[in-house]
Amino acid sequence: MNSYEEKQEVRKERYLQKASAAQQQSSNLFNHAHEMGSVIPFGQPIACNSNAQRDRNYRAKIGSTMDRGIQASKKADYYTEKAASVRTGGISSDDPDAIQKLTEKLNKLIAKQEKMKAVNKAIRKNDRASLSTIGYTDADIEKIFTPDPVYGMGFPSFTLSNNNAEIRRLKQRIERLTKTAESEPVLIEKDNYIYKEADNRCQFIFDGKPDEETRRILKSNAFKWSPSRTAWVRQLTGNGRFAARYVMKALDE
Repeated sequence: MNSYEEKQEVRKERYLQKASAAQQQSSNLFNHAHEMGSVIPFGQPIACNSNAQRDRNYRAKIGSTMDRGIQASKKADYYTEKAASVRTGGISSDDPDAIQKLTEKLNKLIAKQEKMKAVNKAIRKNDRASLSTIGYTDADIEKIFTPDPVYGMGFPSFTLSNNNAEIRRLKQRIERLTKTAESEPVLIEKDNYIYKEADNRCQFIFDGKPDEETRRILKSNAFKWSPSRTAWVRQLTGNGRFAARYVMKALDE
């Protein structure tokens, strides 16, 4: 497990802890509301005497406690879903092994494309024997030569087109990440800030909290404060670099 994967596991554990705490809070609130309600006999109407307002307030407090329990339960569900989503969003550019993982994924897609093309070619030539040489069993081949009621035999053209489009996208992404990895470090020091490109981020570093106008410029160009880096950051992409140049121009005026 590399450093990025370790950070993701820590992030997942943090979400699970928050979910557990929220669920415990929810249970405590529901139990408290139940205890409060237990002192009111079942079906008893609101009092019609001098204690009426106190009775209403007490019942409202029970309802409010139940509402807070429901909100805490929803919060627990939210963090549980966040934990489940960690590391399921594809390969992050922040992963130090991103190029390797993307290359492995690319190779699998290329092999899949070649296999689909081989199947369609065998169907056109009615060449069942060639399919056995690329790993298909007799049962697989029989299924391949059984027409689908919608798409007929073989892989439809849109399946090959979509897979080929994903291959192109991965090649372009690998190329961008490779260029970024091989590029010279960028470090620009100005009187009022430091700009650098590191850790897959465009970063603005200030001596203390920047003024309101500077923060407005940064935020309007999608830069966000990163406590872990003590910098205003945006992902290191072509658009990120363009935005950084705009921010530097505005800060230098």
